[in-house]
Amino acid sequence: MLYKIKDTWENASKRTRVALFVIYDIFAVCLAEFMALWTRFEFEFGRIEMPYLENAYRYTVINIITTLLIFTFARLYSSLWRYASVQELLNVVAACVVAACTQSLGMHMLVLSMPRSYYILYLFFLLGFTGLSRFLYRGLRVVRKNLITERSANAIPTMIIGAGDSAYSLMKDMSSSWLVHNKVVCVMDEDVQKIGRNILGAPIVGNDSRIPWAVEKYRVQEIFIAIPRLSAARKKEILEICKNTGCKLRILPSMTQIVNDEVKVSNLREVGIEDLLGREPVKTNLDEVMGYISHKTVLVTGGGGSIGSELCRQIAAHQPKQLIILDIYENTTYDLQQELKREYPKLDLVVLIGSVRNSHRIESIFADYRPDIVFHAAAHKHVPLMEDSPNEAIKNNVFGTYNVAKAAALNGTKRMVLISTDKAVNPTNIMGASKRICEMVIQGMYIKYPTTNFVAVRFGNVLGSNGSVIPLFKKQIEEGGPVTVTHKDIIRYFMTIPEAVSLVLQAGAYAKGGEIFVLDMGEPVRIDDMARNLIKLSGFEPDVDIPIVYTGLRPGEKMFEECLKEEEGLRKTANNLIFIGKPIEFDNEEFFRQLAELKQRAYEDDPQMKEVVRGMVPSYQSGAGKTEGTVAP
Repeated sequence: MLYKIKDTWENASKRTRVALFVIYDIFAVCLAEFMALWTRFEFEFGRIEMPYLENAYRYTVINIITTLLIFTFARLYSSLWRYASVQELLNVVAACVVAACTQSLGMHMLVLSMPRSYYILYLFFLLGFTGLSRFLYRGLRVVRKNLITERSANAIPTMIIGAGDSAYSLMKDMSSSWLVHNKVVCVMDEDVQKIGRNILGAPIVGNDSRIPWAVEKYRVQEIFIAIPRLSAARKKEILEICKNTGCKLRILPSMTQIVNDEVKVSNLREVGIEDLLGREPVKTNLDEVMGYISHKTVLVTGGGGSIGSELCRQIAAHQPKQLIILDIYENTTYDLQQELKREYPKLDLVVLIGSVRNSHRIESIFADYRPDIVFHAAAHKHVPLMEDSPNEAIKNNVFGTYNVAKAAALNGTKRMVLISTDKAVNPTNIMGASKRICEMVIQGMYIKYPTTNFVAVRFGNVLGSNGSVIPLFKKQIEEGGPVTVTHKDIIRYFMTIPEAVSLVLQAGAYAKGGEIFVLDMGEPVRIDDMARNLIKLSGFEPDVDIPIVYTGLRPGEKMFEECLKEEEGLRKTANNLIFIGKPIEFDNEEFFRQLAELKQRAYEDDPQMKEVVRGMVPSYQSGAGKTEGTVAP
């Protein structure tokens, strides 16, 4: 009911606005005719010859009708004039020129003579009156907002980096929005030809190196980075400078995320730590991905999770024959189902609730749907939790993988891709060890069932995924701290969710069977540096505004992660950032015998499970110590 009332009110307001414009334009046409004659005869009404007045009077009705039709066709009654810009101005000029030409042509056809200068003067006055009505509201609105912003104690001195079209559009949107209280006091740009000039009244004062100086001189509180086509390296350089200014930072997304180049304040996002990775995102060969997914039945286990849900989105965009989502958690899975239904109404989507531990459930799903491709993302992944419940890690990760892999092999699946982790390399925790066994399951199943291409994809920490460190840091910063870091020197490799999904999809295209795919994730990042940078990017000072507390390494946690064991080696793929590790040889029959024993011990909830796992994964070294927690000095 409220929506209906709102729509009715908005429609009535629109009709009223259009009616007022029409009435105004009728008077404008009549006034422009009179002013053209009056000006022609040197502003003396008595000197205007009567035949000219009569001819103008005879054609007035026709002139009004044709002008209103032309204005309607030029959309002068449907534009939002509060946001009027150059495009609207061009529309007004074009409409008035056409209307004046039409008047001239019509009067000549009806043999209604007028002074030749009349038509030029008429166009001049019609354009003035029409433009005045359209842009006066826009101008008064801007002036009023600027005066209020200038005098308001809440006005936020703002710097914009980048003096291009995006900065212009951003400033224009800021000038017309009552919800924005930012005042642009300076602009920075690398182009020396622009320095010293102004953009919408804001001075362009220097390049990146002058940012700290400009922040102090103009007392800047917020910085907007308005360079959509910004390389990762340049972005990192700018953010490294800005993070020490104490200003809050916001940044435009890439141009592919800004529809029709309509840059608005709402397009700006908070600067994330992923912006400081300093490398270009991994590119996926979409032709290869589409080639093997298109018109295939695809199953994603753990489809409601961070990686699984993004996999489903990317797969849905590549025209699969059928997409099957399996997850044990109904809430996130339901949300994903509704999203995919909205975005891809023609998608043949099947959403199932079930556990990969349940072998009967898995077998029945494969028998019913016979998927061509399987992405296995279902797993327990939280290291500290799994340290306290090692049997659950083995049941879910190892035997969930085994159930899916066996069902895939027996039901004609062509490809199965396991989502693994860098924690599987020389594992120090049960989660990593369970994932190493999962990789061995994949390698062993390929030996037993070579008609299915079993592969694993190994990558580091995923920025923004459920339970990852970045959302935790952001929440702690929002709450005023403290920000908790396990150890000052702990380092990790990081990648974004889209990169992780790109790697998984690419691995499926490259799969020959038994491989472990690894992403070159660039340089590792110190978690302490990441926490401090995130605090600075939020406009605070670490250890002053937001304290940092060192809690000590958690059980099973490494100081650093490895992506590939030395003996596995590396082999390049067509993608220079994706590598293939040589599989480690092991006794396949002995492995599956141990696997059967492992299952029995896990389901008996053996308290010595970590010792049992160590017998299968010799590189597993449990019992990483926990250091004392400290507060940063």
